[in-house]
Amino acid sequence: MNPNPQAIIQDFFDPETWTYTYVVYQQTGSPCVIIDSVLNYDPKSGKTGTHSADAVIAFIQKHQLQTTWILETHAHADHLTAAPYLQSQLGGKIAIGDQITQVQGVFKGVFNLDERFKPDGGQFDSLIKNGESLSFGALSLSALFVPGHTPACMAYVIGDAIFVGDTLFMPDVGTARCDFPGGNASHLFQSIQKIFSYPNDTKLYMCHDYPPEHRSAICMTTVGDERANNIHVHDGVSEAGFIKMRATRDATLTMPTLILPSIQVNMRAGHFPEPESNGVSYLKIPLNAL
Repeated sequence: MNPNPQAIIQDFFDPETWTYTYVVYQQTGSPCVIIDSVLNYDPKSGKTGTHSADAVIAFIQKHQLQTTWILETHAHADHLTAAPYLQSQLGGKIAIGDQITQVQGVFKGVFNLDERFKPDGGQFDSLIKNGESLSFGALSLSALFVPGHTPACMAYVIGDAIFVGDTLFMPDVGTARCDFPGGNASHLFQSIQKIFSYPNDTKLYMCHDYPPEHRSAICMTTVGDERANNIHVHDGVSEAGFIKMRATRDATLTMPTLILPSIQVNMRAGHFPEPESNGVSYLKIPLNAL
């Protein structure tokens, strides 16, 4: 038996939200994990769809994989997670970093939610602690706490690959914003230094790519490439300089189109709010709150 089996990583790109979803597994018929899935959502009509998630399901079924974990790197503000739908079709446990309770506490106030919403992380099947290991067949992952973009961001280290969530983008795009509730540029800088402490050939898999016009979307870079070329945080950039850059840049950014629907759903592990008396679930739009 190979004591160090190599992970196979399959990416899926959702062009509507510039999001990458990953399926990680060892071989045909083996257990797998899904990282950062997408539920399609039309903000004009409020309709959801599953074509992005269905592509993931088709791949998993074709390769006879057994879904063990459905993981979130954080409570996304730019797309809705398809975790409950994937779980209903494939099984597996939905998991996120244990600091999600901080995000839930903040946004329970933002959305003025009643006592039915518990900010205790209980909506998820499992809350992952920093440094915790999760096994899926012969493979395993280690959780790396990387707050800054949100106070609950978690990266996942699998072999020589790290799934970084929104902590880093491709070198020509930079780094995540820090102006959402609970965001902190100093924490983000320190989290990036954790990632930069890995060997230069460590592969970094992005949750998003927002490519310049001259190239198409790319899902993977390396620690060495980021350290040499990231436009926001290459080697030689100081923490103070990074914080100043982020504050200046974040002040120019508008809120993501889907932040209000996304957060309400994602902090519930992808479940919709409780239906009202007519059987319909509703999302709130707080006016002048963000």
